[in-house]
Amino acid sequence: MSTTAAALLTAEEYAELPDDGRLTELVRGVVVPMTLPTPRHGEICLQAGYLLKQYLEMHPVGRAVSNDAGVITERGPDTMRGPDVAFFSYAKTPRGPLPPGYLSVPPELAFEVRSTGDRWRKINEKVHEYLEAGVVLVCVLDQQTETAHVFHADQPPREVKRDEELTLPEVFADFRVAVRRFFE
Repeated sequence: MSTTAAALLTAEEYAELPDDGRLTELVRGVVVPMTLPTPRHGEICLQAGYLLKQYLEMHPVGRAVSNDAGVITERGPDTMRGPDVAFFSYAKTPRGPLPPGYLSVPPELAFEVRSTGDRWRKINEKVHEYLEAGVVLVCVLDQQTETAHVFHADQPPREVKRDEELTLPEVFADFRVAVRRFFE
């Protein structure tokens, strides 16, 4: 076994690492540091979580999670990403408190916020990983253009402009939110 292969971590080993205060992801077995997001990024994440939670209170079909809650997107070597906001249906995660540790199932929906320093190449890689892992929809909220980009494994991406309504029929039959609300 090569030195490089021996140094690769599994998602389970990554989960057991002590918290040293750094924001990281596991990418193909390697711990990769992440830059702390800006307050504007956090504001948009909070608004996305709020709008999703508001919908779920009216339609209790699942749960919303945020704050880069880990999602295993690849195995062998393992990759663990943290969507800004995600939705898990009760069909995948039973009602009640979530168990400790990472879930073994992907969310149906992941929101990512594109910050000013984020490059589309990296975002598209992450979107592809989510879709390959079984996430039904990925919605990228672009704070620079105040648009939403919706990705689905079987369709071309669609851009939803600021004054248009974001719908997510593959996950929620009647979810409708003006895109501008994510950026207010």
